[in-house]
Amino acid sequence: MGAMNARHDIQHIAPASLASPLVLRCGATARNRFLKAPMNEALAGPEARPTAEHVTLYRRWADSGCGILVTGNVMVDRNQLGEPGNVAVEDERDLPTLRAWAKAGAANGAQLWMQINHPGKQSPATINPHPVAPSATGTSGEYSRFFASPRELSVDEIHAIVRRFATTAAIARKAGFTGVEIHAAHGYLINQFLSPLDNRRADEYGGSLDNRMRFLTEVVEAAREAVGEDFPVAVKINSSDGIDGGFSEEESLKVIARLDAMGVDLIDISGGTMAGKPVIQTNGGAAEDQTRGVYFAGFATKLRALFDDGKEHMAVALTGGFRSAPDMRRALESGMADVVGLGRPLVVAPNFPKQVMAGGFERPLRLPRVSTGVRALDRAFNGVLVISWYESQMHRLAVGKAPKTDGRHLGIMALAFALRKHGPGALAPRRRKGHR
Repeated sequence: MGAMNARHDIQHIAPASLASPLVLRCGATARNRFLKAPMNEALAGPEARPTAEHVTLYRRWADSGCGILVTGNVMVDRNQLGEPGNVAVEDERDLPTLRAWAKAGAANGAQLWMQINHPGKQSPATINPHPVAPSATGTSGEYSRFFASPRELSVDEIHAIVRRFATTAAIARKAGFTGVEIHAAHGYLINQFLSPLDNRRADEYGGSLDNRMRFLTEVVEAAREAVGEDFPVAVKINSSDGIDGGFSEEESLKVIARLDAMGVDLIDISGGTMAGKPVIQTNGGAAEDQTRGVYFAGFATKLRALFDDGKEHMAVALTGGFRSAPDMRRALESGMADVVGLGRPLVVAPNFPKQVMAGGFERPLRLPRVSTGVRALDRAFNGVLVISWYESQMHRLAVGKAPKTDGRHLGIMALAFALRKHGPGALAPRRRKGHR
């Protein structure tokens, strides 16, 4: 597939305001510069099917003021799930519910993009005892005991998974979603192909960076062919895996340049894997935010320098640590990003973008500290506590309730929710990135 830069004149507004529309390469327009980042809603019904709760939740977020809403993981294979409660879309059996979801999430002029993914070996053994991967290399690090050893994919199986991504993308468009985001980050299958630690293949899908990115570029090409040139195709990618010998910043910049040349509409910068260490879920709340600041700003600056050549390029979304209007304005005005991504703030304060555009949050939104009150439990289930607590609040939003952010021991609430909703398997780690 050749470059698609000529499909539409991109309107990068520099310096952009948070309320400025953004016209993407494909011609679609985001009404402003806020993006709701993907978070696992954990709302799927039996057989990984979408539910009425997805409809209610995304109707709520469509009223938040966000220009773009990106769903949590939608897996391309219902037998290969990354987290408890994932939706899977591999055929049209759930088209009526998907249409209702899409209509609700695209209300009020919002864009609703389906994030499509395959977990590879990063699929907890409690829900998938037979994972697949680029190579038969197990998950490393302290969480390795939660994952079964993967089987190496054959070339024919790789091609079949590429077709699955295309099928899911096509169904997303048919259902009324207004874009797709291909998940190539956080240690899932595409990221595993990119990583020289996970990908030990000696064929056309392994070895050199060109070979290791082949699976990703084939998925992008297949998705584009499935949805057409007038439909947004975005990619979420790691700035790095955060581990020695893994996918590096230098390699990430090269892959992004390739994706840009292919005509991808938006790149969503992220980072970290189950084995990587610098980007993790912690329970520090507002104190953590104050210490950490905005994630991936340094990498975004490098990417902007790469794109500073007078030519038109894909839009850049930066997610993680945005809690105040001044930080978001600086990200846009500096040219570091075209779009600011929000995760946790949209759970705690579902109207956050509207409030920011109305002049609010000149001081940072304070997120709650999620703690059981027992230090040993906090250490043992740190990331699980945070993920489960935010999932529990999304469940409240999904039935029309307000988030419940007060209380001394929110971590106990989170553990109880996880065990009640998913059983003991919920205590296995699901992500290790914590950058919302």
